[in-house]
Formats: sequence, structure tokens, C-alpha cells
Amino acid sequence: MTPATQLDEPPGSPGAGLRPLPVLPAAARGRGPSKHPSWIKTRFSANDRYRFLKGVLREKGLHTVCEEAECPNVGECWAHGTATFMLLGDTCTRGCTFCAVGKGRPAPLDPGEPEHVAEVVEALKLDYAVLTSVDRDDLPDEGAGHFAATVRAIRRRLPDCRVEALVPDFHARRELIEAVVLSPLFVFAHNVETVPRLYVRVRPGSDYRRSLRVLELAKAVRPEIITKSSLMLGLGESREELLQVFRDLRDHRCDILTLGQYLRPTADQVEVFRYVPPGEFQDLEAEARALGFRHVVSGPLVRSSYHAWEVHGKLRSGG
Repeated sequence: MTPATQLDEPPGSPGAGLRPLPVLPAAARGRGPSKHPSWIKTRFSANDRYRFLKGVLREKGLHTVCEEAECPNVGECWAHGTATFMLLGDTCTRGCTFCAVGKGRPAPLDPGEPEHVAEVVEALKLDYAVLTSVDRDDLPDEGAGHFAATVRAIRRRLPDCRVEALVPDFHARRELIEAVVLSPLFVFAHNVETVPRLYVRVRPGSDYRRSLRVLELAKAVRPEIITKSSLMLGLGESREELLQVFRDLRDHRCDILTLGQYLRPTADQVEVFRYVPPGEFQDLEAEARALGFRHVVSGPLVRSSYHAWEVHGKLRSGG
């Protein structure tokens, strides 16, 4: 079985010259590429702002997804004084196979965390703050109230700071989504992560249609809220599967899409099936823009919150 075949499309058509991303046969698992191609490499950047942020985070006992998920952009973002704060502890109640965040029984919730995060955001004088979290299925409200409290704490200290929340699916419970969306939030984000066929292998415990419903409910509760989602590429998805996800997201009124290469954090996570060349990311970005997304960021090192602070200017300029 050949994992990828050339598309037979006429010149000038939207898919002309593109190769579909390969469908992962069961027999091919564990045979992914052994090393990163040249376009995946990034230079680590550390300066005074990076060291300051690292010190403050340690002092306050806070966690960032930048560290826990071993993001390749941690040097760049921290050097710019920007970080994605991970709420609700550092232990997740689900078992996604792409993620390096610890799994198991979480520690009790820290009631002081919203104010601690707000103190750091104020100290850094951020114009844009990103919040995310582990899944906390063990909590009655799955952490929704904690998100809302953190957004409000930040806005009390820095009224002009725009806040983005990248949330779990909250089992698509409207009252939990409402709690977050009705806080003074700028962007509501929830990632579908991959195509539905790969959910059993990549996102056990999650559901593709449920994730779409989360984005739909956010718009139903607050129509003017900006919604955002993200996909990892290189897990064995096909091009047509990706395009269908793009269409599904637009059908559920998603405004912003980010596309990035899946990078295996450690040997304990699911293997990379394919490194997608930069040109294919550009082609997929064009396809997504044609479907009407208000903003698209697509590239091998792009992550959901990568350059998130640029979104306001991009939306105002139509980019």
C-alpha cells in the first residue's frame, strides 16, 4: 500500500500540484521518520525577559503549557515576555497520546491561582494573555469557574489586557461554556487537534463532534466572541480529511484556524508519521482562507497560541 499518491487534478484547480497527506496503515505504526528535517529546527532564545518570567513562574508555583508540552517556541515567546499559562495544575485526567503533560490523579485545586496568574501578567505588563489547562474531569465544573475567575482577575489588574482562553471540551455542557464565555474574554479557543478518524488513537476520551459543539455553543452564548481552533499535521491524516475539518469548523462559525506540525515530545507519545513540508502548509492556509476563516496561521512550528498576541491587529487589518 502506498501511503501517499499524486492528486489527479487539472492545473489551476484548488488542489492542483498538492499531495494528500498520507493515511496511516496499521502496519506502518512505529515506522515514522527518525529525525527532524531542516525546516523543523528553531533557535532557542533567552534574554533578560525570559529569565525574569521563568523566575516569577517558579516563585508563584505556576505552570505554563510552554514547558509542560515542551513547545519548540518557548524561547521565542518567553523572550517576548509572552507565555501561555496552564491552569488547574499539571496533571491531566485524560490520556491523549500526543501530549507530554502528566496523566493521573490531580492535586487539589489551588484557589489562589487566578490571582497569582493575574499578578504575573500585571508584572509583565502584557497586552495579551493566553490561558489553557489540563482536563479536570474530576471537578464538578471541570474547571470552568477557575478559568472565568482568572480572566476576571487579569482584567481587574490590567483592564486593557486582552485574554484568550484555550479550554477543554467541558463535555459540551452549556452552563460551563457559558461561565467562561460570559467573562471579559477576547478569544474563546478549543482545539479539535486532528481529523475524526484518528481520534481513537490520538484523543481517546474525547469526541470530534463534541468539540465542534463546544465552538458552536460559545457563539450561541455570545455571538460576537472570537472563536479559534487548531490542528496538528503529520499524524496520518489525508488532505481531504483536513479540508472536511476546515468545512466543519466554518459550519460551526469558527473564526480563526491554526495549523502546525505534530512533534513527538518523548518516546512515550504517539509517533510522527510524516513531516509536512512548508509549501503544503502554505497551500492548506490558502484553502482555509478561501472557506472564510477570519485569520489563519499555518506553518511547521505554529502552535495554537503562537503569536496569539497578533490576532487583534490582524483581524482589524483583515489579515
